[in-house]
Amino acid sequence: MKVLKFGGTSVGSSKNINSVMQILDNYSKDGAVICVVSAVGGITDKLLRAGNQAKNKDNDFINTFGIIKDIHFEIINELNPDNNSSILTTVESKLNELKSLLDGIYLINELSPKTSDKLVGFGEALSSFIIAETMKNRGLSAERKNSQDLIITNSNFTKAEVNFGITNNNIKDYFKSANQQITILPGFVAHSTLGEQTTLGRGGSDYTAAIVAAALQVEQLEIWTDVSGMFTTNPELVKQAYPIQNISYQEAMELSHFGAKVLYPPTVQPVLDLNIPIHIKNTLQPHAVGTIISNDDTNGFKPVKGISNINNIALLTLQGSGMIGIPGFSKRLFETLAQEKINVVLITQASSEHSICLGVDENDSEAAKTAIDLVFENEIALHKIDPIIVETGLSIIALVGDNMKNHQGISGKMFSTLGKNNINIRAIAQGASEKNISAVIDKKDVKKALNTLHEQFFETQTKQLNVFITGVGNVGERLVEQIKQQKKYLKENLKINLRIIGLSNSRTMIFDEDGIDLKTWKTQLAKGEKATLEGFFENTKALNLRNSIFVDVTANKNVANLYANYLRESIGVVACNKIACSSDYENYRLLKRLSLKYNAPYLFETNVGAGLPIIDTLNNLIASGDKITSIQAVLSGSLNFVFNNFNDDTKFHDVVKLAAAEGYTEPDPRIDLSGVDVARKILILARESGVEMNLEDIENTPFLSELGLKSDTVDDFYQSLSDDEAHYQNIYSSAKANHCQLKYVAQFNNGKASVGLHEIPEGHPFYNLEGSDNIVMFYTQRYPEQPMIIKGAGAGADVTASGIFSDIIRIGNN
Repeated sequence: MKVLKFGGTSVGSSKNINSVMQILDNYSKDGAVICVVSAVGGITDKLLRAGNQAKNKDNDFINTFGIIKDIHFEIINELNPDNNSSILTTVESKLNELKSLLDGIYLINELSPKTSDKLVGFGEALSSFIIAETMKNRGLSAERKNSQDLIITNSNFTKAEVNFGITNNNIKDYFKSANQQITILPGFVAHSTLGEQTTLGRGGSDYTAAIVAAALQVEQLEIWTDVSGMFTTNPELVKQAYPIQNISYQEAMELSHFGAKVLYPPTVQPVLDLNIPIHIKNTLQPHAVGTIISNDDTNGFKPVKGISNINNIALLTLQGSGMIGIPGFSKRLFETLAQEKINVVLITQASSEHSICLGVDENDSEAAKTAIDLVFENEIALHKIDPIIVETGLSIIALVGDNMKNHQGISGKMFSTLGKNNINIRAIAQGASEKNISAVIDKKDVKKALNTLHEQFFETQTKQLNVFITGVGNVGERLVEQIKQQKKYLKENLKINLRIIGLSNSRTMIFDEDGIDLKTWKTQLAKGEKATLEGFFENTKALNLRNSIFVDVTANKNVANLYANYLRESIGVVACNKIACSSDYENYRLLKRLSLKYNAPYLFETNVGAGLPIIDTLNNLIASGDKITSIQAVLSGSLNFVFNNFNDDTKFHDVVKLAAAEGYTEPDPRIDLSGVDVARKILILARESGVEMNLEDIENTPFLSELGLKSDTVDDFYQSLSDDEAHYQNIYSSAKANHCQLKYVAQFNNGKASVGLHEIPEGHPFYNLEGSDNIVMFYTQRYPEQPMIIKGAGAGADVTASGIFSDIIRIGNN
């Protein structure tokens, strides 16, 4: 004999009920089958809504009743299109009883627990009758037996306690003489010893099935639902969640208590002592493996079995110096809550005895505060304790696993993982059995917390990076294409799952929580919403994804001013934009401090040498204990390109235009040619060397003509280059006469920095620097005579994009 239970979703439509009947038909070929069914999906909630509407004199209860009636009639007609008159007649009679009950509630303006049990019992009564009669119509050997005749309870309405002595005898006696192959039982409902209708509590259909399975000592209890077992965590919030094939009774109960809705916690108890396995199966995918709950755990070596959560939690804190060393506070506190019938889901107390924290349902928080403040009124008046503190909008997340106690560092890994993603923990609870480690967090962080912990404990060490890019012009477009090209490689070889979640240009922006399709991103962006810098930040913040990285591929001051906002939200920043790092020193230090405080990486390698590892090398030297004594560098790829291509056969104006067309200069070439860009770069290197310095402290010797320096617009500037061609030819002629090359050099020495155009003699490391290449020479205590040299392409969209990409990967590898 087999016992199967089908939940509300499984019997929520005629299509699903057909699947249920097919499963029962297949099972019945191998022996007798007992099937416990819930009410049609959503009906119990509608019955309660109608009851409350009637109690509150809200005439909408009639409309709610009409919806309940229509749902059942539609199912009957779809299941029995040709032979439904007798079913409709009986169901209509039951519905008339329901309507009379609702009318009575409306008249007396009261919905007692006893009446509530009568009301909600209609759901299972209707579904079980419709299914049983439909199976008979189809020629199956099926009978409905009212569970109220079998399961006897006390009179604790809405959550009655079972009298197992009488109940077990009733079940054994009935099935000893039952001849039908399939028995349909309504779940959830029972009778008291006084003959009153009772219920076993929400989720009680599972309990009904377990009671029957235990009484008959069957080999296995099957719970059929709309998911393929108990998952490692909520699959609606974590797409990578997967079914747990084997789990222990204790683990299943822990997960069920902490929000895993697949199984009603009391279900486990009747079968636990008898070691009857529970098999969770999917009605819509009957061949899926599902989850087996038993004492035979084949996955016993895995310390963490699941991650669960409970939302809508309020944290109550009782604290005060008058509690220390005084017995009885805890007793009075819990007695008060018990008298108010308030369930406590989490308890934690500091060893100092100065405070006790309790987690309760948010709906109970006001009643709890009122009752507790009243009980401790005298102590509060005497300032021995504070009035109860209530914090709402919280959730509990829990790691569950029988074998966590045998593994060191589980809790440390849990809390450090949450901390790295700026998920603040308000309270912690862990029993000595170590089967459950619970933490109270802000409700808005639940999705991020579950994904972060699941990645840490259940995924094959693949780290998901969620990237938000603003500025998809020349460099930004190359970055997106590089990410698209390398996405598969990163996942397979570096275990980095890199997803672009947000994109923005100056006009539009788009977001996709599941990752933007990089094959069609341009089309999507063209149709995106209007872009604003604040809007991009708010969207990034609201998505609240783990390992989020904001990438700035602009030269916009307003974008740079938002870095602090991102860092405070534990969103990493990768910046191509030099403005922030070369801004006022206090702002530079603030960003560094925020990066450390909120564990949010702040990387800006491309600020100095595009794709060259200049800052990274400098940081490694400093971190290893070396000290920078001097830096000499050619740091402008654009200026190097200009002076490598400028001679007495070319015009300076034309070479600068060519550099702009090739993407070597900023959109405003004055930034490059005035030396400001190079000054910013040497400033950043000086600061990264540990020196406090601002941009105005750098000596900048200009080579531009007076007219060029004073130009108001880009067009005026280009005109000045043409007008002052003789000035630039004189500069070239001087270098040529001295057998030198013109290089724009940045220098840092003894705490001072300068930038300017230099005539570089033959034999100098800078002399043969070609194209747009950069070169940096670090003189340090360890490299006093022969400097450490970094040389290579220092400008261009592709190399700059690759430098940004490298910073993103560096975060992923951290």
